[in-house]
Amino acid sequence: MDLLWIKTNPIIKSIFSNYVWSIPTTEKKVFLSFDDGPIPEITDWVLNQLEAYQFKATFFCIGNNIEKNPEIFNRIISNGHTVGNHTYNHVKGWNTSNKTYSKEVEKCEEILQQVAINNLTSKLFRPPYGKIKPSQSRNLRKLGYQIIMWDVLSADYKKEISKEKCLENVIKNIESGSIIVFHDSIKAFKNLEFVLPKTLQFLSENGYQCDIIR
Repeated sequence: MDLLWIKTNPIIKSIFSNYVWSIPTTEKKVFLSFDDGPIPEITDWVLNQLEAYQFKATFFCIGNNIEKNPEIFNRIISNGHTVGNHTYNHVKGWNTSNKTYSKEVEKCEEILQQVAINNLTSKLFRPPYGKIKPSQSRNLRKLGYQIIMWDVLSADYKKEISKEKCLENVIKNIESGSIIVFHDSIKAFKNLEFVLPKTLQFLSENGYQCDIIR
């Protein structure tokens, strides 16, 4: 993911209104999401952090990582979180043919269904890097997928930003209905290890609930 806005520009939301950027709610509620797992130790650590606050989240999983780490994937489900499709090999839609992109999504979906301990009904999809062609989006939406984007980007994956700036990206932009993006990946863990506990504490102290994307 590499879009410029930490807080997604309302104009972008309006232009791409077929995508889900936030979830309107009258409650004090946000929607945490984690991309690129499951990864040994890191995803388990994230799950432990969420469990401490009894918060729920949505994990957009890479098919190849699910195959390598089925136990962690099923722990996500067992803990009451939900999962979404993030392609099999984390491909960038702008650089990928529609046929190849569809196959990437299909292969990830197959792995999701094969590995899951119970039947999955989720049809959530997040494009890697947030980059997807309109034609690819149309194809997926015809298959019943919701294209889930975000309202707040932590930028935890960016090595050039400090952990303090990463935390500021999140805390200063949260509002009810926000979809917030983190990454349970090796690349992001330096920032995530600092930011996630403080974010969860902030949400708890300020009366927010954290729910899954449905």
